[in-house]
Order: sequence, then C-alpha cells, then structure tokens
Amino acid sequence: QLQLVESGGGLVQPGGSLRLSCAASRTTLLDYAIGWFRQAPGKEREGVSCISRSDGDSTTYYSDSVKGRFTISRDNAAKTVYLTMNGLEPEDTAVYYCAASGFSFDVQDMCIMAHYDYLGQGTQVTVSS
Repeated sequence: QLQLVESGGGLVQPGGSLRLSCAASRTTLLDYAIGWFRQAPGKEREGVSCISRSDGDSTTYYSDSVKGRFTISRDNAAKTVYLTMNGLEPEDTAVYYCAASGFSFDVQDMCIMAHYDYLGQGTQVTVSS
C-alpha cells in the first residue's frame, strides 16, 4: 500500500509563493504518475497539475486556472514531487492533495481523479491578506 505525505501548505498573502511536496514512505515515486488535486469548501475536487511516470517523457498537465503560475517537478534523488505555486490568488485557497497512479495516460486523461489509486491526507493552502 503506497502512503503519500504532503507538506508545505500554509497561509500566504496574495501574490506570494509556496512549494508543496509529495513524498512516499518506504518507496520512490518513479514508477507512478503523480497528480496534485485541490478541493475548496463547497466545491468539487479538481485536477491542478499532473506529471507522467518517470519512464515516460515527463509529460505535464496544468489546469487553465494555474497555467503559467504553478510548476510540477520531480526530484528523483529525493523521491519527491513538488508543486511550486507562484502568484497565488485567494481563489487558490483549498486543501491540496497529491495522488499516485501506476498507469500511463494520454495528456488529456492525465489529471482525472478517478485514474489515481492512492491519495494523501492533504495540506491546507490559504491565500489571504
């Protein structure tokens, strides 16, 4: 059973930055596609950014709402996947979850929650002045 742990959330002012981390206990994430999803109060969970397995071509996906502001990346040595968030807006306030899947997907299917088998506990991101 893959266990995912997110960290790096917090309170930040509009325009600020945060970097979220997703790591797995006792294993690497090389063989998994990794997705970052978020859920704001009263809203459905949405796919924010996803990255393919390391044996692929490192394909990435970004939702339109974060494109140009967020960057997903892998640090294979650290066995961690990061979500670097710049230019944060109050609308980015949500609980952010990382998820993992052992399968490969076409880019248009990469960030669909139902395709992921493992989900972390989540980390709260609050953007407020």
